[in-house]
Amino acid sequence: MRVIIGGGSGFVGRELTRLLRKKGHEVTIVSRQPGPDRITWDDLDADGLPPCEGAVNLAGENLMNPLRWWNESYKKDLFSSRIDTTRTLARAISSAPTPPRSWVLVTGVACYKPSQTALYTEDSEWTPFDLLSQLVKEWEEAGRLSDDVATTTRQVVIRPGAVLGRDGGAMKQMLTPFWLGLGGTLGSGPLLPPTADGPEVLNGVAPALNTNREFTEALGRALGRPTLFPVPGFVMRALMGAERAVVLMEGQRVAPKRTLESGYEYQYPDLRAALGEIVGR
Repeated sequence: MRVIIGGGSGFVGRELTRLLRKKGHEVTIVSRQPGPDRITWDDLDADGLPPCEGAVNLAGENLMNPLRWWNESYKKDLFSSRIDTTRTLARAISSAPTPPRSWVLVTGVACYKPSQTALYTEDSEWTPFDLLSQLVKEWEEAGRLSDDVATTTRQVVIRPGAVLGRDGGAMKQMLTPFWLGLGGTLGSGPLLPPTADGPEVLNGVAPALNTNREFTEALGRALGRPTLFPVPGFVMRALMGAERAVVLMEGQRVAPKRTLESGYEYQYPDLRAALGEIVGR
């Protein structure tokens, strides 16, 4: 199978590319820079979609980029890097002589309002309530195919939570303070953002519902390090900006209802197994 991956050079994209190629599939990455088995976004816009059976978009500026200050320029980049690339791929799919059989857009669970009591599934209704939920709305709308193309191309939206992995994602920034014995809950620590007739929506989160505190204690045990020093909420907001800090300090109880109903089997269904694999213990 031939697969086009927008943003294939990122943390999740690299792993997806590796898995697909391991299974014998042909992968072409769409990125800003040309190279072997790559095309640029300008190439895609000018020349159209290369022949393929599947297309995926993972492109987007890193929300937790520690080198970017939370300001209007950064917020603009968060929107444009996701919405513009998604629109470009969707347009290329719609105008392709032979559209792919599947079109997968990976967005996020920021559409669900933080709550300690509500349990969200793919069937939950939602409306934008802040900057990041508005981003998800515009992002998913940009990926919607025209009605005639949607009859032959399956549209899937995956909403992942925090992506954990040894070589990137949220975990990469967490490990250093934990190794130094400075790991602690973030803010008041109530919840942890869920882990890692339109488009089919799947919540790409683990089935276990863990709190911020449970995650912190589990990671500390996996590393053999203490977790004694909670990070005050005002410190997180000062360092990251209030709208970005809420992603780590608050969370949603999100269940992968349709994902489980589809028959998908999690390799690491609980926090202990996942963290043990990530930290190598």
